[in-house]
Amino acid sequence: MSFIPWSLHAWLVPVAIAALWQMAGGLGWISQTLLPTPLMIAKQFVNLGASGELWGHFQVSILRALSGFILGGLTGLALGLFTGLGSMAERTLDPSIQMLRTVPLLSLIPLFILWFGIGEFSKILMISLGAFFPVYVNTFLGIRSVDAKLYEVSRIFQYSKLQLLTRLILPSALPNILLGIRLSLGVSWLVLVVAEMMGTSAGVGYMIQDARAYSQTDIVFVGIIIFAMIGKLSDSSVRLLETRLLNWRETYKG
Repeated sequence: MSFIPWSLHAWLVPVAIAALWQMAGGLGWISQTLLPTPLMIAKQFVNLGASGELWGHFQVSILRALSGFILGGLTGLALGLFTGLGSMAERTLDPSIQMLRTVPLLSLIPLFILWFGIGEFSKILMISLGAFFPVYVNTFLGIRSVDAKLYEVSRIFQYSKLQLLTRLILPSALPNILLGIRLSLGVSWLVLVVAEMMGTSAGVGYMIQDARAYSQTDIVFVGIIIFAMIGKLSDSSVRLLETRLLNWRETYKG
């Protein structure tokens, strides 16, 4: 496959699946009501975009996901630094946070509804809780994985506490922190879908739920494709950030 540009390799599998899918639907091998063809989905995508309905749902979903991600991510980063830098903070806070992390997030939905209702605040808070744990765990792990020999070097250079944090600890922990951000973004989109399916009137998740009720399978696929595209775009953005911030690392390329 050396004749195919590297930038197109990622499209080989999706294009092959879409071609087989379209052929099977066109030949009547599968029900287009249950599994509409890619052309039918693309047509519905264009129709929803032209009417403005899709853009309205998309804006609402983006705002919810980013608000929850920023709130949860910043809180996870702050607590990860706090517990990672202090043994007393670790003994006091980390056991409780780890215990809460093992509770399935979806099991908390009834409590969120009872405590905060079904408004925007409860949805954003639910997304932020899902985004919190990946950033917290990976920040804590990154700090505790810093080579002890580097601390000895910092003492030789007589680093202050601020210099120790900014020149040694954070740069060394950055790969783990960025990994936590990538995982956190993925969880944010996952929780967003669940949040938008409970008592809301706008958002891509609501659009999917409403289409399911009316057996509009093509619209369901439009919503799924949007989530897939945005999830991939956000993940690629963090990977690009990793490439720029971590270009000093020598890693296995395969």
